Amino acid sequence: MTGERPPRLPPPRPSSWAGRPVASSALIALVQTAGTTGAAGHQSGRLALNAFGYLLLLLGPALLLFRRRYPAAVVVGVSAVTVVYLVAGFPYGPVFLSPVVALCVAVLRGHRRAAWLSAGAFYAAHLLLAYVVPGGWQHGAVSRPGWWPELGIAAWLSLVLAVAEILRFRSEQTAARRAARAEAERRRADEERLRMARELHDILAHSISLIHLQAGVALELLDSRPEQARTALVTIKAASKEALGEVRQVLGHLRTPGADAPRSPAPGLARLDELVRQAGHAGLTAALRTEGTPVGLPAGLDLAAFRIVQEALTNVIRHSAARSAEVTLGWRADGLTVQVDDPGPAGRGGEAEGSGSGLVGMRERVAAVGGTLEAGPRPDGGFRVRAWLPTAAGAAGGSDDGDGGGE
Repeated sequence: MTGERPPRLPPPRPSSWAGRPVASSALIALVQTAGTTGAAGHQSGRLALNAFGYLLLLLGPALLLFRRRYPAAVVVGVSAVTVVYLVAGFPYGPVFLSPVVALCVAVLRGHRRAAWLSAGAFYAAHLLLAYVVPGGWQHGAVSRPGWWPELGIAAWLSLVLAVAEILRFRSEQTAARRAARAEAERRRADEERLRMARELHDILAHSISLIHLQAGVALELLDSRPEQARTALVTIKAASKEALGEVRQVLGHLRTPGADAPRSPAPGLARLDELVRQAGHAGLTAALRTEGTPVGLPAGLDLAAFRIVQEALTNVIRHSAARSAEVTLGWRADGLTVQVDDPGPAGRGGEAEGSGSGLVGMRERVAAVGGTLEAGPRPDGGFRVRAWLPTAAGAAGGSDDGDGGGE
């Protein structure tokens, strides 16, 4: 969607080995000290390991303890410790394990510049020691290395950085997929909550309006005409029972989607006659008119059409002084026009165009199925609600629907 910020990617999850800095650093320290001690016996021209040498071998792994919190500082520090070890002339061995780990972690944690600069500084110090500093490389009779070994060292260092970059790229891809899934799940949850809110509003607004009106009638007739008051109370009971059943069905789907089949017919155009009878109990005579040949609709469109008629009739009962309304269904090959005409005039608290949660809910329903809604005063007085609900074959046909009781 345009205008939205891209989701912020969470930091990559560390692997189980990298997630235990104490254990992994201890293992690296053991490998470096034991491996270098073993390799020292096969090298000539290098200084024998002493307390300072072992301290340097242990200092690199000690710095790795903080590699997750301070990756840039750790890669610089470990590289410097390794350079000091080489400058001192101590034997070669797995001393390079610490800088390799520090470089990889720095790249994975997003500190690529620090990693690449540290690698470049490390290699530059190595070349300076080998070819510029007098006696810096050799101790005794060891000759300076040639260019081919130097190219091999550069290739090895580049390979380490390339592997770290590949791991970083894969980690970012995984984090992006995880963030996209979380965003999609959050959006689906928001849409589901909005759908449930619309359903509950339409159910409760219609039923409670009917109950409220019938309760007022019953109170007025309770003493003078108790038989008519009894009829109003029967209507209240039926409306409340139906509302409770629909609310229970919606909430049951919210708790355990698809757990149980609905016990009553799903709301749809097939229940319009029942809706008209309920409006009649509230004192509103609703005439139902059909134009064109009715066809089967998808469940979402069928429910949207029913709820639009239900909400429009509820608004007539609540906000209009009229005791009649006309419902027109205009069937076309590319969609359905649903129109509800209230002849007016508006009663107290009449709903203005575009106001009230009822019209907002209708607009949201129509927009969800790709249709359009017009709601406002009629030229000859009263109020009109007109919705165009396109089918899959007519999703772009809402602008010229024309039929179905148009103005």
